[in-house]
Amino acid sequence: MRKNVYNLALIGFGTVGRGFSEILIKKRRLLEDYGLEVKVVAICDIYWGSIYDPNGIDLSKALNLVESKREEKILEKEYDAPYKGWDAVKTIKETNSNVIVEVTWTNLETGEPGLTHVKTALSEGKHVIMTNKGPVAIAYHELRDLAYENRVFMMYEGTVMSGSPAIRFIREALAGVKIIEIHGILNGTTNFILTKMEEGWSFDEALKEAQRLGYAEADPSADIDAWDPAGKAAILVNTIMGGRIHPKEVEREGIRGISKESVQEALKEGYKIKLIAKIWREGEEIKAAVKPQRIPQTHPLASVRGVLNAITVKTDHLGEVTLIGPGAGRLETGQAVLNDLIAIHRYITSGSKFYA
Repeated sequence: MRKNVYNLALIGFGTVGRGFSEILIKKRRLLEDYGLEVKVVAICDIYWGSIYDPNGIDLSKALNLVESKREEKILEKEYDAPYKGWDAVKTIKETNSNVIVEVTWTNLETGEPGLTHVKTALSEGKHVIMTNKGPVAIAYHELRDLAYENRVFMMYEGTVMSGSPAIRFIREALAGVKIIEIHGILNGTTNFILTKMEEGWSFDEALKEAQRLGYAEADPSADIDAWDPAGKAAILVNTIMGGRIHPKEVEREGIRGISKESVQEALKEGYKIKLIAKIWREGEEIKAAVKPQRIPQTHPLASVRGVLNAITVKTDHLGEVTLIGPGAGRLETGQAVLNDLIAIHRYITSGSKFYA
């Protein structure tokens, strides 16, 4: 079987970048079966440093250096690579990579620096896979046009439900239906907190537990003030529903005001309180909101506990269809990157036109 060669540059080597690298090591034989020859030729990380080897980087060695020594710029200090210290834009432009994997931090204000990374890659005629929500939430239509213009693929499955394929599920598995409404649980941290409150924990106790387990950051505002699901709602509006919206335009209410008593009262009355992202049509306009809602315990979303995510799509012919799965995690999000890479290969080998 003739193999397509994919030279990857990882822009970001944090939790997701390293999780994806672990998966690449484990799944090398599987990728060969799919007809992919994959090499990581560059890693560029603001903390760990930047290295480039046109012949490929030893991912096991790079992972071991980062995870064992945890020193700033450790890759540049101790990995023997021909080229070191390049910034992200230089790495994207001047390496022999043909796929850029953008897994840096999310900025829902401006999309930077990820937005510049993605624009640069597409302009250079390189395929892009991203888990960074910022670029696609803020500038999807511009990036889509840039991908079309340069005849390359732009993939972003990991931006909404991590390794659970929400975007491809709607676009491909539900092709041909009219989507009337999308609603779902798109933030695992807040769902974990609300689940604990169902068990009798206070909000503060549940938040501290989420932080202890690594589900919530030291500053949890992106989750509990609903910025994260607002960004995901904007992505669904822009990529699935054909609308145009900035995350700031999503009606947003977090869970800070939810008490243990209100959660327990809802349970007694046959409901559960969930932080629900909702996207719907209102005439010709597409609207989005994220806010806590009481939903009947008989609804599929009511059974979604802990850090799981779920999305329900209301359609004309199928009624409501629900997808439930993990919405965060090192390997889970790394799997989304792998899925996108295989999808790019499948589209190329089947002769599909550029896709974003």
